[in-house]
Amino acid sequence: MKLKKIIGYIIGVAALLLVGCYSNNCPLENTVTCNYGFYDAEGTSIYYVDTITVTTLMPGYKTVYTYRKLGNKTVTKDTRDTALVNLGYTETASQQRKDTILLNQLMGATNMKVPMSYFHEEDTLILSYKMILRKDTIKIRHSSYANVELPECGTYRFHTLQNISSTDAAIDHIEISNSKVNYDGNINVKIYFNGVVTE
Repeated sequence: MKLKKIIGYIIGVAALLLVGCYSNNCPLENTVTCNYGFYDAEGTSIYYVDTITVTTLMPGYKTVYTYRKLGNKTVTKDTRDTALVNLGYTETASQQRKDTILLNQLMGATNMKVPMSYFHEEDTLILSYKMILRKDTIKIRHSSYANVELPECGTYRFHTLQNISSTDAAIDHIEISNSKVNYDGNINVKIYFNGVVTE
Protein backbone atom coordinates (compact mmCIF):
# COMPACT_ATOMS: atom_id res chain seq x y z
CA MET A 1 0.00 0.00 0.00
CA LYS A 2 2.81 2.39 0.94
CA LEU A 3 4.66 1.48 -2.27
CA LYS A 4 1.61 2.38 -4.39
CA LYS A 5 1.35 5.78 -2.65
CA ILE A 6 5.05 6.48 -3.16
CA ILE A 7 4.85 5.48 -6.85
CA GLY A 8 1.73 7.61 -7.27
CA TYR A 9 3.49 10.56 -5.62
CA ILE A 10 6.56 10.16 -7.86
CA ILE A 11 4.38 9.99 -10.98
CA GLY A 12 2.48 13.10 -9.87
CA VAL A 13 5.68 15.08 -9.22
CA ALA A 14 7.16 13.93 -12.53
CA ALA A 15 4.01 15.04 -14.37
CA LEU A 16 4.15 18.48 -12.71
CA LEU A 17 7.83 18.83 -13.62
CA LEU A 18 7.12 17.92 -17.24
CA VAL A 19 4.29 20.45 -17.44
CA GLY A 20 6.50 23.08 -15.82
CA CYS A 21 9.34 22.40 -18.23
CA TYR A 22 7.04 22.56 -21.25
CA SER A 23 5.40 25.87 -20.36
CA ASN A 24 5.23 27.84 -23.57
CA ASN A 25 7.83 30.60 -23.41
CA CYS A 26 7.27 31.59 -27.03
CA PRO A 27 6.51 35.27 -27.63
CA LEU A 28 2.83 36.13 -28.00
CA GLU A 29 3.53 38.75 -30.69
CA ASN A 30 5.67 36.77 -33.14
CA THR A 31 4.87 38.26 -36.53
CA VAL A 32 8.01 39.73 -38.09
CA THR A 33 7.20 42.95 -39.95
CA CYS A 34 9.04 46.15 -40.76
CA ASN A 35 7.38 48.95 -38.80
CA TYR A 36 7.09 52.32 -40.58
CA GLY A 37 6.27 55.39 -38.47
CA PHE A 38 4.56 58.44 -40.01
CA TYR A 39 5.92 61.96 -39.40
CA ASP A 40 5.56 65.41 -40.91
CA ALA A 41 8.54 66.99 -42.70
CA GLU A 42 9.93 68.34 -39.39
CA GLY A 43 9.65 65.08 -37.44
CA THR A 44 6.34 65.40 -35.57
CA SER A 45 4.44 62.10 -35.30
CA ILE A 46 1.19 62.32 -37.30
CA TYR A 47 -1.97 60.49 -38.23
CA TYR A 48 -1.70 60.29 -42.01
CA VAL A 49 -5.22 61.06 -43.23
CA ASP A 50 -4.93 59.82 -46.81
CA THR A 51 -5.65 56.18 -47.72
CA ILE A 52 -2.51 54.15 -48.47
CA THR A 53 -2.30 50.85 -50.35
CA VAL A 54 1.10 49.12 -50.39
CA THR A 55 2.05 46.67 -53.13
CA THR A 56 5.34 44.94 -53.80
CA LEU A 57 6.96 43.80 -57.02
CA MET A 58 7.26 40.06 -57.45
CA PRO A 59 9.71 38.49 -59.90
CA GLY A 60 8.36 37.58 -63.32
CA TYR A 61 5.10 38.38 -65.07
CA LYS A 62 1.56 37.02 -65.12
CA THR A 63 -1.05 36.80 -67.88
CA VAL A 64 -4.11 38.99 -67.31
CA TYR A 65 -7.32 38.62 -69.33
CA THR A 66 -9.44 41.70 -70.07
CA TYR A 67 -13.03 41.35 -71.30
CA ARG A 68 -14.87 44.20 -73.03
CA LYS A 69 -18.38 44.52 -74.41
CA LEU A 70 -20.03 47.70 -75.67
CA GLY A 71 -22.28 49.20 -73.00
CA ASN A 72 -20.90 46.96 -70.24
CA LYS A 73 -18.26 47.40 -67.59
CA THR A 74 -14.75 46.11 -68.46
CA VAL A 75 -13.86 42.92 -66.57
CA THR A 76 -10.26 41.92 -65.71
CA LYS A 77 -9.37 38.40 -64.52
CA ASP A 78 -6.26 36.35 -63.80
CA THR A 79 -7.76 33.28 -65.51
CA ARG A 80 -9.65 32.82 -68.78
CA ASP A 81 -13.45 33.08 -68.61
CA THR A 82 -15.09 31.39 -71.61
CA ALA A 83 -18.54 32.21 -70.19
CA LEU A 84 -17.89 35.93 -70.83
CA VAL A 85 -16.73 35.17 -74.38
CA ASN A 86 -19.97 33.21 -74.93
CA LEU A 87 -21.87 36.30 -73.74
CA GLY A 88 -20.25 38.41 -76.49
CA TYR A 89 -17.28 39.91 -74.65
CA THR A 90 -14.00 40.27 -76.52
CA GLU A 91 -10.98 38.81 -74.76
CA THR A 92 -7.53 40.44 -74.67
CA ALA A 93 -4.55 38.75 -72.97
CA SER A 94 -1.64 40.84 -71.71
CA GLN A 95 1.48 40.37 -69.60
CA GLN A 96 1.67 42.34 -66.35
CA ARG A 97 4.01 42.49 -63.39
CA LYS A 98 3.23 40.19 -60.48
CA ASP A 99 2.40 42.93 -58.00
CA THR A 100 1.09 41.70 -54.65
CA ILE A 101 -0.91 43.81 -52.20
CA LEU A 102 0.72 43.81 -48.76
CA LEU A 103 -1.50 46.44 -47.12
CA ASN A 104 -4.90 47.45 -48.45
CA GLN A 105 -6.44 50.90 -47.87
CA LEU A 106 -4.83 51.91 -44.60
CA MET A 107 -6.36 55.19 -43.42
CA GLY A 108 -5.81 57.58 -40.52
CA ALA A 109 -2.84 55.70 -39.08
CA THR A 110 0.36 56.68 -37.30
CA ASN A 111 2.30 53.73 -38.68
CA MET A 112 2.13 50.67 -40.92
CA LYS A 113 3.57 47.18 -40.59
CA VAL A 114 4.76 45.49 -43.78
CA PRO A 115 6.29 42.00 -44.16
CA MET A 116 9.70 41.64 -45.79
CA SER A 117 10.96 39.10 -48.31
CA TYR A 118 13.13 36.28 -47.00
CA PHE A 119 15.26 35.51 -50.02
CA HIS A 120 15.76 38.85 -51.80
CA GLU A 121 18.33 41.46 -50.81
CA GLU A 122 16.10 44.35 -51.91
CA ASP A 123 12.37 44.92 -51.49
CA THR A 124 10.45 47.37 -53.67
CA LEU A 125 7.29 48.83 -52.15
CA ILE A 126 4.81 50.94 -54.12
CA LEU A 127 2.60 53.28 -52.09
CA SER A 128 -0.65 54.34 -53.78
CA TYR A 129 -2.68 57.18 -52.34
CA LYS A 130 -6.35 58.06 -52.70
CA MET A 131 -5.88 61.85 -52.80
CA ILE A 132 -2.67 61.92 -54.86
CA LEU A 133 -2.40 60.59 -58.41
CA ARG A 134 1.32 59.89 -58.27
CA LYS A 135 2.71 56.90 -56.38
CA ASP A 136 5.78 56.60 -54.18
CA THR A 137 8.34 53.83 -54.52
CA ILE A 138 10.42 52.73 -51.53
CA LYS A 139 13.49 50.53 -52.04
CA ILE A 140 14.97 48.73 -49.02
CA ARG A 141 18.21 46.76 -49.03
CA HIS A 142 18.43 44.23 -46.21
CA SER A 143 19.88 40.93 -45.08
CA SER A 144 17.80 38.12 -43.57
CA TYR A 145 18.74 35.42 -41.09
CA ALA A 146 17.05 32.60 -39.21
CA ASN A 147 16.37 33.13 -35.51
CA VAL A 148 15.59 30.29 -33.08
CA GLU A 149 14.94 31.16 -29.43
CA LEU A 150 13.42 27.86 -28.29
CA PRO A 151 12.98 24.71 -30.41
CA GLU A 152 9.24 24.54 -29.65
CA CYS A 153 8.77 28.12 -30.89
CA GLY A 154 9.96 27.37 -34.42
CA THR A 155 12.23 29.44 -36.64
CA TYR A 156 11.60 33.08 -37.53
CA ARG A 157 13.31 35.16 -40.19
CA PHE A 158 14.74 38.39 -38.79
CA HIS A 159 16.16 41.15 -40.99
CA THR A 160 18.84 43.84 -40.80
CA LEU A 161 18.10 47.01 -42.78
CA GLN A 162 21.09 48.36 -44.70
CA ASN A 163 19.86 51.13 -46.98
CA ILE A 164 16.57 52.81 -47.90
CA SER A 165 15.43 55.32 -50.52
CA SER A 166 12.12 56.70 -51.78
CA THR A 167 10.54 58.88 -54.43
CA ASP A 168 8.86 62.18 -53.52
CA ALA A 169 5.18 62.12 -54.52
CA ALA A 170 3.98 62.42 -50.91
CA ILE A 171 7.22 61.62 -49.07
CA ASP A 172 9.59 64.42 -48.11
CA HIS A 173 12.33 62.03 -46.97
CA ILE A 174 12.81 58.64 -45.35
CA GLU A 175 15.32 57.15 -42.91
CA ILE A 176 16.17 53.98 -40.99
CA SER A 177 15.67 54.49 -37.25
CA ASN A 178 16.17 50.89 -36.04
CA SER A 179 17.91 48.49 -38.42
CA LYS A 180 16.92 45.31 -36.53
CA VAL A 181 13.58 43.99 -37.82
CA ASN A 182 12.08 41.39 -35.48
CA TYR A 183 8.83 41.11 -33.54
CA ASP A 184 9.60 43.70 -30.83
CA GLY A 185 7.32 46.33 -32.46
CA ASN A 186 9.84 49.20 -32.54
CA ILE A 187 9.74 51.73 -35.38
CA ASN A 188 12.28 50.59 -37.99
CA VAL A 189 11.73 53.24 -40.65
CA LYS A 190 10.56 56.84 -40.35
CA ILE A 191 8.57 58.22 -43.29
CA TYR A 192 8.50 62.03 -43.32
CA PHE A 193 5.57 63.20 -45.45
CA ASN A 194 5.43 66.54 -47.22
CA GLY A 195 4.11 69.43 -45.15
CA VAL A 196 4.19 70.41 -41.51
CA VAL A 197 1.45 69.97 -38.90
CA THR A 198 0.24 73.30 -37.53
CA GLU A 199 -1.82 73.68 -34.38
